[in-house]
Amino acid sequence: MRLSVIVLALVCLCTTAIGIAAPAIQDEDVRGAFLTSRKKEKPATSGSASKPSRRRPKQTAVNPGNTGKPAEKQTQKPASSGPKASTEPSKPVNLPRMGIGLTLFMRDSNGLAVRTDPEHVFQKGDRVRVLLETNADGYLYIFNTTNNGPATMIYPHADLDEGGNYIQAHVPFEIPSSTAGEERLRWFAFDEVAGSEHLFFVFTREPLKEIPLEDELISFCRDSKDKCPIRPSTEAWEALQTQMQEPLKTDKTQAYGKTETPVEQQATTRGLGLAKDDPQPSLVMMASTARSTLVTALELIHK
Repeated sequence: MRLSVIVLALVCLCTTAIGIAAPAIQDEDVRGAFLTSRKKEKPATSGSASKPSRRRPKQTAVNPGNTGKPAEKQTQKPASSGPKASTEPSKPVNLPRMGIGLTLFMRDSNGLAVRTDPEHVFQKGDRVRVLLETNADGYLYIFNTTNNGPATMIYPHADLDEGGNYIQAHVPFEIPSSTAGEERLRWFAFDEVAGSEHLFFVFTREPLKEIPLEDELISFCRDSKDKCPIRPSTEAWEALQTQMQEPLKTDKTQAYGKTETPVEQQATTRGLGLAKDDPQPSLVMMASTARSTLVTALELIHK
């Protein structure tokens, strides 16, 4: 099955019902733990707030020898044959568990985004969008598979966010973007072909090795158009699938049918952090330990 919409030439998607590939552990404290790191009060909505940069924060490290000069930035060379698996770095002590919140929106007859039950069965012409929120700063990778076929990386992408994928805690991220210039690019649309699709969300504290980002990704895709969008190597994909088996603590709400709020829209388009009393994600997933990578999936069912 394939979706009829291509987001800035990324990839076609299709099918929808939510699923977590890893074993899920229900925990009534998950949602509360996830929301703890939200701001207590609403951020100011006036002034200079703008769409957040997805580029990595600039390093302020100092060269050895105490010269006071910034350390020279070391760039990462893109892999010529696709990304490879990386060894997970050592974990600092007492890091909070990583968490992701997902909300599925469907376009109604008036063109509004409405919260939708992830187990809804979609039909030809339906349009959906995913709003994502993390509880920590980190890096977001999104992969797509169709009918368990090869994985394609649809984010980061050379044509989106300057090739960056840095996400700030509780500053919502949406895919596709509601601010796209054309209506057809603001939603994933289901065509007449049924099938089974998964969106894999990979949230990491540090960038994945061997996957180029930002200027390196843009240059890589410009010089190797036949290798973009990137398909992860077999080794890398198997490593991520292994991490999918790590148990997650989950909490799912039943509050569907409400339209996206102005607060959510402003937070997404202007880079504003959400406060504790702002709308909550429909589905919250948290790692059971303080590991440095969280991998989960959204299954899209289309008949």
